[in-house]
Amino acid sequence: MSTIRYMESSALVAALLEHDAAVMQAVPAGTRLVTSALTLAETARAIIRAHVTNRLTAEQERTAATALRTFARRCFVLDVDSRVLLHAGRRFPVEPVRTLDAVHLATVEWLEQPPDVVTIVTRDVRVRDNALALGYRVA
Repeated sequence: MSTIRYMESSALVAALLEHDAAVMQAVPAGTRLVTSALTLAETARAIIRAHVTNRLTAEQERTAATALRTFARRCFVLDVDSRVLLHAGRRFPVEPVRTLDAVHLATVEWLEQPPDVVTIVTRDVRVRDNALALGYRVA
């Protein structure tokens, strides 16, 4: 059973903006929740973008931003440092991979945990396919 859940941006955006309850159900009690600083930045930008394109009201934007801050406090946030960025520049099993997706995958590998203890929570097909090819579980 995986004990670490890595929350990727596409899944968090779905949870906060689309109210996708399945995303948070993929993080059962007792698991360690991990994400990248990139996830927080991408999600914050998605919330702002949703408001300025009239997908969210000002109140909904505030609610989503508060939920993002609560999420950030709940989990271990990994920095995107030069080590992660260098690793993101390598070839992945299922190419092509977009840069930000490669940063997520490199961040997960930076955890240096056996793939069988890490589940990647994502809605992105490129992240999913590469995570599976690298031996990680996907939710």
